[in-house]
Amino acid sequence: MDVSEEAARQTCAEIAAEGGSAHFHRCDISRQAEVLAVFAQIGTPQILVNNAGIAHVGNLEATTEEAFDRIYQVNIKGAYNCLLAAVPLMKAAGGGVVLNVASIAALVGLPDRFAYSMSKGAMAAMTLSVAKDYLSSNIRCNSISPARVHTPFVDGFIAKNYPGQEQEMFDKLSKTQPIGRMGRPEEIAALALYLCSDEAGFITGCDYPIDGGFTTLNT
Repeated sequence: MDVSEEAARQTCAEIAAEGGSAHFHRCDISRQAEVLAVFAQIGTPQILVNNAGIAHVGNLEATTEEAFDRIYQVNIKGAYNCLLAAVPLMKAAGGGVVLNVASIAALVGLPDRFAYSMSKGAMAAMTLSVAKDYLSSNIRCNSISPARVHTPFVDGFIAKNYPGQEQEMFDKLSKTQPIGRMGRPEEIAALALYLCSDEAGFITGCDYPIDGGFTTLNT
């Protein structure tokens, strides 16, 4: 599911190139009616990964009501809408797995990330609530908390905010992780795959930082 049809098609093409198969549904997860309609087409999911999210840079005073509401609509309400659509179907089918993508912003104080941190704290809390409430329904729910990961979003953010200083800022942001670099999407995916697999069947209600030592080794 993606709000961008172009991005969704690209993801499906990448999966197909690796020998897999995929199809997509365009959906604005902030709109509950859209989400419910898409899940009615998909049917009962075995796994739900709440990965959609947007960012915002700014402290409390630099966060407008419009920006705050936008973060809430996607990062919090969007996750709620997907949970509301998927969990009852999983419950009726006898079980399933939910993985929420939180952030180290929910675990430590980050400068100029007021609204974003708020939203990821909510994601962590929803993880615990769903894990507790649906234990008897054979539904596991965990979360992962990445630090900075090298994605097109990072490249776009640097290009927009630091024109002419791209390499310098990339190096600076990379070194905020004690391990000395940003994470790779494949590394995040590997942890997500494990937590959604049967091998992780004894794990629920847990959050896993995947952060190059950011939350424990920074001084």
